Amino acid sequence: MLSNLKYIIAKKYLLILKHPALKNSPQAKGKVIRARVVTPRKPNSARRQVAKTALYNKSFVIARIPGCGHNIRKYSTVLIRGNGSRDTPNVKYSCIRGKYDFLGLLSKTKRRSIYGCSRPDHLRKQLRRKFRHLFKTN
Repeated sequence: MLSNLKYIIAKKYLLILKHPALKNSPQAKGKVIRARVVTPRKPNSARRQVAKTALYNKSFVIARIPGCGHNIRKYSTVLIRGNGSRDTPNVKYSCIRGKYDFLGLLSKTKRRSIYGCSRPDHLRKQLRRKFRHLFKTN
């Protein structure tokens, strides 16, 4: 029992160490100060979009912008979660698409929860057909 308790405490402590700006909560709301493009560390080569954000809990973080293209400008309101990109320096957080001013991507059918997309119409019809016997009216 004691070892289990030690494990839980250690896990919580690690989460606090990994993402200190979230202050033991899953997400945090903030305003974008600056959106810019950075390059990753040595073996990789690309252009990664990041946003410097002032959170409402009075801390400043750099968060990555997931997906292709974005509508983030200065003073946009975004929701931040943990788990940034490994190869980009000082980026420990990522923005959540489809919340506040940060729009989701259109025409995505896979990994929709990450990109803030709603279910496409052709998938909605499949779902209705599948459960037709539950909603049958005679």
